Amino acid sequence: MDKLTQIEAFVEVAEKGSLVRAALGQHITPVMLGRRIDALEKRLGVKLMHRTTRHLTLTEQGTLYLDHCRKLLADLGHADRMVSEGRHRATGHLTVSAPAAFGRKHVAPHAAGFVRAHPDVQISFNLTDRVVDLVRDGYDVGIRIGGVIDPSFVAVKLASNRRVVCGTPEYFERHGIPRTLDDLANHNCLAFNLQGGQQRGWYFRDQGKQVTVRADGNLNCNDGELLHRWATEGLGLAWRSSWEIQAQLASGELITVLDDYALPQYDIMAVYPQQRHLPAKVRFFIDMLKEVYARPDYWLR
Repeated sequence: MDKLTQIEAFVEVAEKGSLVRAALGQHITPVMLGRRIDALEKRLGVKLMHRTTRHLTLTEQGTLYLDHCRKLLADLGHADRMVSEGRHRATGHLTVSAPAAFGRKHVAPHAAGFVRAHPDVQISFNLTDRVVDLVRDGYDVGIRIGGVIDPSFVAVKLASNRRVVCGTPEYFERHGIPRTLDDLANHNCLAFNLQGGQQRGWYFRDQGKQVTVRADGNLNCNDGELLHRWATEGLGLAWRSSWEIQAQLASGELITVLDDYALPQYDIMAVYPQQRHLPAKVRFFIDMLKEVYARPDYWLR
């Protein structure tokens, strides 16, 4: 018999003033309820109440213990309600990780609307291009663009996305249009570099296999927005996500090339650790982003 069952029995009997009335409320026999009280007194080593066939009175220790038990049960009920409501009402502290540029433009700007709709939520963002460990670093959800997802995590697609090679019409007029991956060797490729200046290659799909092409050029950096700007200024070719350049593609300011080689799946995803009951704050936040990104003109703004 667990401690909580004994305590609940004691409080019920003390408040009803009768084993019979308390037993009716708990849908058990008075004998079984009496055994729970006996077990509680034996465990504590004190007499909590005097019981006769007609009367029930609390001892001094019983009166003191009853006050503590009522508070304990009230606190426990409050904790249960808080956790249960968390499955249906967004509450608490939501911690979100997202890529730096994408997070600034397409995640953080929607936080104000989310907290207006869910005023009991506080949001913290970590905008970084480093892939964080969601569990170790304590994040509720991470926004990822492409890449391999750990099987211990759940990935929810928020929007479609591809990685494409792009440049300005003026650039292609001066330097020609690359038709194959080998042609990239003859173009100024604006490369993303890692720590220490090491350049990261561009990934493509060629004859069903993923291949990496070295991107060489006279400009490289570790900031995606700067690479995007250089491409818009006609300084070379950039390998960018379609979400980033959609409006410029629609206006003709940028043109994509080598589309047949683009990776088919580089989608925008929300990732979170597998768990039996997903908190409402996470579920509602993901649903909000999916709804926003699905608007017909959203990526053209």
